[in-house]
Amino acid sequence: MDLYNEVIGCQKCERLVAWREEVAFTKKKAFMDWKYWGKPVPGFGELNGQVLVVGLAPGAHGSNRTGRMFTGDSSGNFLYPALFRAGFASQPNLKYLEDGLELRNMYITAVCRCVPPKNKPLPTEIMNCLPFIKTEIFQMINLKVVVALGAIAQNYILRIYSEISQRKIVIPFSHGRTDKLPDDLPFLISSYHPSRQNTQTGKLTKEMFDQIWARANLLLR
Repeated sequence: MDLYNEVIGCQKCERLVAWREEVAFTKKKAFMDWKYWGKPVPGFGELNGQVLVVGLAPGAHGSNRTGRMFTGDSSGNFLYPALFRAGFASQPNLKYLEDGLELRNMYITAVCRCVPPKNKPLPTEIMNCLPFIKTEIFQMINLKVVVALGAIAQNYILRIYSEISQRKIVIPFSHGRTDKLPDDLPFLISSYHPSRQNTQTGKLTKEMFDQIWARANLLLR
């Protein structure tokens, strides 16, 4: 079975299966005319790209509705315009799965593929999902830069690379921090997650986020 079908067919976490399907059935008032995706959300972009972006989990009425990472909610509305400004996305605006958006030299994924209650996946649920992102990492043979959106995403990325390098890698989370992982592993850039909580409070500004993608472009050169 290919990775895409393996991801969208996953039934490992009983709590998440029940929740993603409940959200897809009850819907949000603003999206009552939508047929929700209601399944695990696969990664999106170019697996032969040089940049990997890792988030936490799908949003209830964003990715769980549209079926594409960071699509349909405020996080995506902040992320994709920034990627467009940096040259990683073909357009700044997006609404649904087949809106023409393409990523350039980049792949976007998450440590948890199903929407979790209260946006908080359990550690056991993330561990069930990690084989998917491990496979994506091994398929990204040109990978040079990993951007972790949030501390939880970074912690699990470091767990994966600790296994790969067979040495424990510990890097404190700090927005804007850039580290070269050991041996021939990629650079890691730490960024606040573009959640509504972070962007509306000013914890993450447009200028701060643009600096993340400028740094990624600089490392690629």
